[in-house]
Amino acid sequence: MAGILYLCATPIGNLEDITFRVLKTLKEVDLIAAEDTRHSIKLLNHFDIKTPMTSYHEYNKVDKAGYLVNQMKEGVNIALITDAGTPGISDPGEELVRQCYEAGITVTSLPGPAACITALTMSGLPTRRFCFEAFLPSEKGDKKERQRILEELKRETRTIVLYEAPHHLVKTLEDLNKALGERKITVCRELTKKYETALPTTFSHALEYYRKEEPKGECVIVIQGKSVEEIKREEKESWEEMSLEEHMGYYESQGKDRKEAMKLVAKDRGVSKREVYQALL
Repeated sequence: MAGILYLCATPIGNLEDITFRVLKTLKEVDLIAAEDTRHSIKLLNHFDIKTPMTSYHEYNKVDKAGYLVNQMKEGVNIALITDAGTPGISDPGEELVRQCYEAGITVTSLPGPAACITALTMSGLPTRRFCFEAFLPSEKGDKKERQRILEELKRETRTIVLYEAPHHLVKTLEDLNKALGERKITVCRELTKKYETALPTTFSHALEYYRKEEPKGECVIVIQGKSVEEIKREEKESWEEMSLEEHMGYYESQGKDRKEAMKLVAKDRGVSKREVYQALL
């Protein structure tokens, strides 16, 4: 029979957060695929786990996934672990999962720590709807892609969760503040560790603070989404800057007939269709 891929969530800081099920699985599988074996050996040694390890990371994820899939086809059970948290979230695990499904290999996930969820739940910001952006593309690597994502986030109404390294925190807060405007945010650092902090604040106050106090430890930024009322107000202001004819032309250029365009214009401007009709006459 073919083996199984186990996605094993490991602690993001506090080693006591590992689950009994993950410990049992890491001891029983035939092989552990780790993002950084030098990092993960400390975890395995702490819990006296002797299972062999192999490296699986961003730079070998495609070819190595193929190798691991072939191993599982031969009956080898493999546990995938990341440096910290849940495999597949902002790491190369998604490629291995994809190849497993293509090959008919069973995949199961053993839930546990995830920095994005930990930060979201302690942020004090709305949690019913949220989006996760992981790390923004670096300015040096892909400046255009970074700007494109920032533009998208301007109108995001859900709570936004981002990761950032401490030495890039101030620059990222500056870029977010410039793109999104002033917002409520919570900056979480050193999650589950001794010096864990959650700072409910705003972009401007966070920038003032971290320009004086050098940030340390991996950071998660949780950002208030844009309110629907604010979006509607901005849309109304933009429509009011147009002439009625320009507003009609906007919808007619999309293939709307005159009657439908008139109806949409009236809705945008918060007036009756009759008023729009009379004004156009």
